[in-house]
Amino acid sequence: MISVELARSLRAAGLRWHPDTGDRFLIDKPGVDEDVYTVSEMTVERHDHPTGTVLGFNGTTEWALDSVSVTESLWLPREDQLRDLLGPSFVGLTRHVGTDGRTVWTVTARITEEERTFAAADPAVAYGEALAAYITAALD
Repeated sequence: MISVELARSLRAAGLRWHPDTGDRFLIDKPGVDEDVYTVSEMTVERHDHPTGTVLGFNGTTEWALDSVSVTESLWLPREDQLRDLLGPSFVGLTRHVGTDGRTVWTVTARITEEERTFAAADPAVAYGEALAAYITAALD
């Protein structure tokens, strides 16, 4: 799973979230930002209103919480979602195991006609860093 910092970087770069079943998120407010939730018709459901999208908490007993705005939430995209968002800029993913036994995953992406690599111990992080660079380059 990507870090909260990387998720914030993606949001700041311009990544927009359209909540869907299976998406993970947290409430991005001090004091309540430690729990990760999953959008599900059973527990957390997306409600689209003319004023914006809210995430409704159905039957939760932990808090007296009915709903939270998407703007108050932070999406934690999964590895497959990050790869899909890279789209045609995605070139490949490689795995390397070092002599110390540690695995490094490297994502190669074509960003502004140049192939760039992004390496991390978790492939989702490598995808997230590549996506952040891709979005930033596309908006410049």
